[in-house]
Amino acid sequence: MGGRAAAAAILALSCAAWARPADAGRLVGYASGYPAGLILISQSARTLYLIVDSRTAIAYPVAVAKPGKEWTGAARVEAKYVEPAWSPPDSVRRDHPELPDVIPGGSPHNPMGARAITLDRDEIAIHGTTKAMRASIGRAASYGCIRMRNEDVIDLFDRVTVGAPVFMTR
Repeated sequence: MGGRAAAAAILALSCAAWARPADAGRLVGYASGYPAGLILISQSARTLYLIVDSRTAIAYPVAVAKPGKEWTGAARVEAKYVEPAWSPPDSVRRDHPELPDVIPGGSPHNPMGARAITLDRDEIAIHGTTKAMRASIGRAASYGCIRMRNEDVIDLFDRVTVGAPVFMTR
């Protein structure tokens, strides 16, 4: 194997975990200076990008925070949960006092969906959705969380680690 071919093979192997075909998201050209493994969320594009390398990302459509609930800047992945139970935060409870104190994980009424990736920001997560809320993907609809289709959040969940950097842009 020649020098150029060997270098390409080594690069392909080192990026294999990040660059395997996305089961849910789509591999896109995305030139950036962000490090591999960073989650970049664009509120205006309503897209979450998982940076693969300096030229590539996996793009997932998302629902972002509704007006008045937006946030920007840096965060980190704090924890990851499979089918988490959900307790409505105070901000949601004020608008929806009829909600129960806890909705069990796996319930079709649980707004966290199949997975939750919590961030080191107060009551903010990247999470799945219920069938009823699936139509909100691509809209400004949440109380600050990033809502994804269940197949997309499962794919992202399997690719990211606790401690991974997250950056939200307008």
